[in-house]
Amino acid sequence: MKRIFSIITLLTLVTGLVSAQIDRSTPPSPGPAPEVQIGDYDKFTLPNGLTVIVVENHKVPVVSYSLSLDVTLPAERNLAGYIELAGSMLRSGTTNRTKAEIDEAVDFIGANLSTGQKGIYARSLTKHSDELLDIMSDILLNPSFPEDELKKQVTQYKTGIQANKEEPSVIAQNIAGKLIYGQNDPYGEIVSEETLDNITAEDCRKYYQSYFRPNAAYLVIVGDINTKEAKKQAKKYFGSWEKEAVPQNIFPYPEGFEAPVVAISNKEGANQSTIIVAHDVNLTPGHPDIPSARVMNSILGGGSFNARLFQNLREDKAYTYGAYSSLESDERVGSFTASAQVRTSVTDRALTEILNEMERIRTEPVSDEELQLVKNSITGNFGRALEDPQTVARFALNIERYDLPKDYYETYLQRIAEVTKDDVLNAAKKYLKPENAVILAVGNASDIADKMKAFSPSQKVTQYDYYGNVVEKKAADANVSATGVLADYIKAIGGREKLESVNDLKMNLAMSMQGMGITIEMLQKKPGKFYQATSMNGNVVSTQVLNGDKGKMKTPMGEQNLEGEMLKQMQESAAIFPELNYPENDTELTLDGVENVDGKETYKVIVSKPSGTSTTVFFGVKDGLKYKEVAETPQGVVSTTFDKYTDVDGILFPMSMKQVMGPQSFDIEVKEVAINKGIDDAKFEIN
Repeated sequence: MKRIFSIITLLTLVTGLVSAQIDRSTPPSPGPAPEVQIGDYDKFTLPNGLTVIVVENHKVPVVSYSLSLDVTLPAERNLAGYIELAGSMLRSGTTNRTKAEIDEAVDFIGANLSTGQKGIYARSLTKHSDELLDIMSDILLNPSFPEDELKKQVTQYKTGIQANKEEPSVIAQNIAGKLIYGQNDPYGEIVSEETLDNITAEDCRKYYQSYFRPNAAYLVIVGDINTKEAKKQAKKYFGSWEKEAVPQNIFPYPEGFEAPVVAISNKEGANQSTIIVAHDVNLTPGHPDIPSARVMNSILGGGSFNARLFQNLREDKAYTYGAYSSLESDERVGSFTASAQVRTSVTDRALTEILNEMERIRTEPVSDEELQLVKNSITGNFGRALEDPQTVARFALNIERYDLPKDYYETYLQRIAEVTKDDVLNAAKKYLKPENAVILAVGNASDIADKMKAFSPSQKVTQYDYYGNVVEKKAADANVSATGVLADYIKAIGGREKLESVNDLKMNLAMSMQGMGITIEMLQKKPGKFYQATSMNGNVVSTQVLNGDKGKMKTPMGEQNLEGEMLKQMQESAAIFPELNYPENDTELTLDGVENVDGKETYKVIVSKPSGTSTTVFFGVKDGLKYKEVAETPQGVVSTTFDKYTDVDGILFPMSMKQVMGPQSFDIEVKEVAINKGIDDAKFEIN
């Protein structure tokens, strides 16, 4: 016991002595940049011009094949989306295999295989590499572009667009891209339902025939293979690929702006704004400024919790959960973007802080501590990335594509270590252009439009839609009122007398989610009775029941009696035709002008309910029908569009609906509508 005590005492004394000799007020000097061993790679070229890069790694018995095109893509214009479709269609069938046969063959050997607009990637165990290459080369050399598969993919693409229309970050990306690059530049084009409808299988085939050529491609082979075997495989599976001249597409550099372009986009029902500051950057891969530019952006907002934007907007101001910036090099036009999602009330203040931080790093030297912290972070991330053989392969490909020095990546950390505070300041002055940027907010337009004027020297703020088109806010005619619009809607779907004669209503709906069939049975009966059962693959997974002043919800998580606001909201939704009771039940209606919804002019009516929630409804100017509804729900904002109105016993019902909540999008089909069939009250009993 005494021996243990003596050792502890001795250690304590020694620790105290050492501590007394260390000056902790001065941070230690950084050591030299670590030496980096990237690893060698072999390169050879087939007679048809295909350049092959081989990176050996025998740690695991796996090999990957990455075929990539080195081309500048053409503008797509009224066929926007056809190049991406062409890339995904490569895997949809060949002259020798159907899509199902390709899927089965890939799965049988436990491989991965994907295609894209600029190439093909495949990976398997080394022992299956020949079987994999047989499939991969068949896809590359003999694609069939089946028309039925194109139709399926176009439908999926359209569904994705509908979901993206409710995603603020995608809206912001579309608008900023179109403003910065222009609508005739490939980087500024936006895919729409109309351009997708223009695309044929022949368009996809022509792109493939023009650009998928070996003399404009690289094949990178990584893994458990040697160069001799790689040459044998490359010749066998890709040697017959015929070379041909590839179109050269040249586009002018974006003209830029003489002053900030201030823009907004409306996101109905949003309680926060997605804000960005974005502009072009003339920074190509391998440029000598890349190390200092990367260090500069990392200090500003490049992903670290210690970055200035994060510290300012989150830690100091509590405006957001995160604020970041990115600065990307590109062979044509690079980009800078600073972004955050903030509360609507602080939209302007958050943008002001972003612009202030951009200006501060352009005018004041960064601190020694910030500089060293970022250098350490870059060094650590770089080292970890080298553990992945694909990183080495990417480095090798970049060296060949951009004609970089052979030791470009081996000396990269040395160049990072040599970046000074003056280098950071100069990079910020050169590559940050807040005075020539797009300053954009996506949120509730009526709340943010005036706030955004502060960033425009001319006080001009332009509103854009999802496609980057200018939204002309139109006022409704002076003789049109919200109650009048509502009366026209009631008349359009059947008339007040007809609607009031409905005592009960049954609807059966169907949709799918992640391949599973979903059905919904919805029952409504006067007075104030509501029942909804949701089933997946025939099994009921949730029910909601309302019987006057009692409500209950049952889900896989258990049962819940509805009270307070949830009960009030269900009571509001229980009315068969709730519009009949506006505004007698203290619901307020506000006409907020005329807006375009999917090509139709509509009156925008804001419905403020007694529960405190609000719904925005869009009624056709010409026909009075309801085409869109954006509602606040306990689960979040839900957007629903209505289509295919059909007469059922003298009343028009939409038989097709699309509902979007967050990233999820559902196509809903009404299978049955039954009116006044005498629904049993037992359906609404609550135990």
